[in-house]
Amino acid sequence: MAQPKKVLIVCGEPSGDLHASNLVKDILTLDRSVSFFGMGGELCKKAGVNTVFDISDLALVGLIEVLKNIFTVGKAYNAVLKAADAEKPDLAILVDYPGFNLRIARALKRKSIPVIYYISPQVWAWGRDRIGIIKKCVKKILVLFKFEEELYKTYDVDVEFVGHPLVDTVKPSRAKEETLKKYGIKPGEKIVALLPGSRKIEIGRLLPAMIGAAGIIGKKIGPCRFIVSKHSSIASELYDSFISAGSGTDPKSVSIDLVEGDVYNLLSSADFAVVASGTATLETAIIGLPHIIVYSTNPVTAYIARAIMKVDHLGIANIIAGRRIVPELWQEEVTPENISKLVVDMLADKTKLSAARSDLAAVKSSLGSSGASLRAARSVISLLS
Repeated sequence: MAQPKKVLIVCGEPSGDLHASNLVKDILTLDRSVSFFGMGGELCKKAGVNTVFDISDLALVGLIEVLKNIFTVGKAYNAVLKAADAEKPDLAILVDYPGFNLRIARALKRKSIPVIYYISPQVWAWGRDRIGIIKKCVKKILVLFKFEEELYKTYDVDVEFVGHPLVDTVKPSRAKEETLKKYGIKPGEKIVALLPGSRKIEIGRLLPAMIGAAGIIGKKIGPCRFIVSKHSSIASELYDSFISAGSGTDPKSVSIDLVEGDVYNLLSSADFAVVASGTATLETAIIGLPHIIVYSTNPVTAYIARAIMKVDHLGIANIIAGRRIVPELWQEEVTPENISKLVVDMLADKTKLSAARSDLAAVKSSLGSSGASLRAARSVISLLS
């Protein structure tokens, strides 16, 4: 009788934890005998991964933040490789997090452990140098976007387009009328969702400008509800401190609520959103909600990023579309005045809103059909066999 298979799985941030955990669950539906260990968060733990390092200490954004926490990163790297030596996995699955995971891939190659890379590094944005590493150290790469498959094929990399798993998960769980009733939103009130990110440093850089914009928007468009999406791993006090200190916000004309764990229902019920650059922008695009993207990081990190970026956009919806269908504000552009101007202009123009929804629908259709995670799981099982 064949021995049960062991799989090392490594992710490094909340979005990776989500996709990794869903992949683990789908693999286990196909073969209950497979066991998992590696680096992940709470979702991976719940899915059955024996975590040797928790990613909560790795919620880092940008080069400077990584350098400041280099010892923590090194500790995680050593913990993963030590576990690999002890467990001797049949296969490793590396999920996104390229700066870390490509180093892991090199080390696993030296240990003759085959690697599947799930969710491609953004080689199309930051340069194609990493494709050489992937070709040398990765047995197969599973990608979420069709244009990524086409790119890797030109380099003779074993690649499979599985589609995007968010197509399955990003959907409301109740009707819009129920959500409006749940939060006491009155007929005629505009709803603007504010998504400041999943990391403390992002929230600190972006939420004050969002709250400042709320005060301006409320004065210009009339009754409006602003709903701040709270990440489960961040204490409410951090959000509350920025909300209460929001400059220009008149509590009589602007209502700001903090809500945790209901983001898809809120986005499906909202009229517009202001979203931190990252996975949330694609989630908002899948919902079909017109929005703007905001991005702010350490100035040194931003300077380096601008110097090496190979694309003109941050938002993946814009990259897929090949043009800026979603407005973006970068760094010093992220001000209450700039945010409020874009939001007010969009909300006042039905033609722009209609065009935005149409463009976002086209982006969603390009992400493939439902079942992406299960397709990826089948590919994993095939290699394990």
